[in-house]
Parts: sequence; C-alpha cells; structure tokens
Amino acid sequence: MSNLDESIGKILLEIQKDDPETFKKLMKRAQEENPELFEGNIDDENLKIEQYNREIDEYNKKIDEE
Repeated sequence: MSNLDESIGKILLEIQKDDPETFKKLMKRAQEENPELFEGNIDDENLKIEQYNREIDEYNKKIDEE
C-alpha cells in the first residue's frame, strides 16, 4: 500500500502544480467525504506548500538559466 500512497501523492503534487483549480476541487471533495483526514487547518498547510513549491520552481529556473 505504501507504493500506492506514494504514487497518489506524486500525482496530487503534479496536479497541484499544473492545475491548481482542479487540485482545490479534488481536495475540497476529499475533505467533504473524509473530514477525519483533514483535522487542522488545510488552507494554512496548502498556502505553505504552494509557497514552498514556488520557491523550488524559482530555484530550478535559476539553475536552468546558468
């Protein structure tokens, strides 16, 4: 099951980066169907993840330019 979880996680990260609106819809639906998985404030966590992803993208672009 660990490989499946890892694969799903990678897919979700790609969707979050490539299509943030779809990602938000998927996460909202998942939260509605399984609220126990989302104890805590998911919006704060998502903002931190989005900021981290932007920083990584900027770093990768900087490396590609060199």
